[in-house]
Amino acid sequence: MGEIMNAEVLLGIMLPLIGTSQGAALVFLLRENISENLRKILTGFAAGVMVAASFWSLLQPALDSSQHLGALAFVPAAVGFLIGVGFLLLLDIATPHMHMDHQDEGPKSGLKRTTKLILAVTLHNIPEGMAVGVVYAGFLANNAGITSAGALALSLGIAIQNFPEGAIVSMPLRAEGMSKGKTFLYGVLSGVVEPITAVITIAAAGALVPVMPYLLAFAAGAMMYVVVEELIPEMSEGRHSNWGTIAFSLGFVLMMILDVTLG
Repeated sequence: MGEIMNAEVLLGIMLPLIGTSQGAALVFLLRENISENLRKILTGFAAGVMVAASFWSLLQPALDSSQHLGALAFVPAAVGFLIGVGFLLLLDIATPHMHMDHQDEGPKSGLKRTTKLILAVTLHNIPEGMAVGVVYAGFLANNAGITSAGALALSLGIAIQNFPEGAIVSMPLRAEGMSKGKTFLYGVLSGVVEPITAVITIAAAGALVPVMPYLLAFAAGAMMYVVVEELIPEMSEGRHSNWGTIAFSLGFVLMMILDVTLG
């Protein structure tokens, strides 16, 4: 039983990296950079998945596990959410911050821009890896009513939204003249932080159980910050298009279905 559980957890923490790797592999299939409409579709879809995952996979279990607080059951979720937002805000202030713009730049400035993009995506993958680690820690500790299928739903949802992230990292590097092999490698490496963060979180599960509702909400707040600060502006910039909004809706509904049916 332990081996099966270990296999389940291993699959869960590796799925997001697999999603990133598959997105990065688009560099072998597409000749040039991602078109504006495709970029909006991929980004909008990722945003929809993250919003749905933040509520059904993270905030809802945080609220459910705090019911013993009665009228104050909202406190852990509210506090954890705001701390998560604040953490990402400080991260953005402390590191080179940029939106995923695609202005016409020279080779040096273009490479500098994509280097910042890799750093931004890598740093913002930390709360996603933590989210996976928190739900699996909750599952292993029989805490917050999290089931194996529910944890898998979150992991699968993050893997789906990581697909466009992998492409958004690798394709601009290819457009700057880097080889396909290197661009794929950099795309994959941007997602390696997720399983590492998940493993660290699970390893600390014993100490985390008492504050599990706060941690679930923290991960939700951090993910929502990325959606509002990065993904929504990205899918809405430039010439008006409904593609990003449509993709957002589809991503939200897909993640909702996964979480409700598997959770």
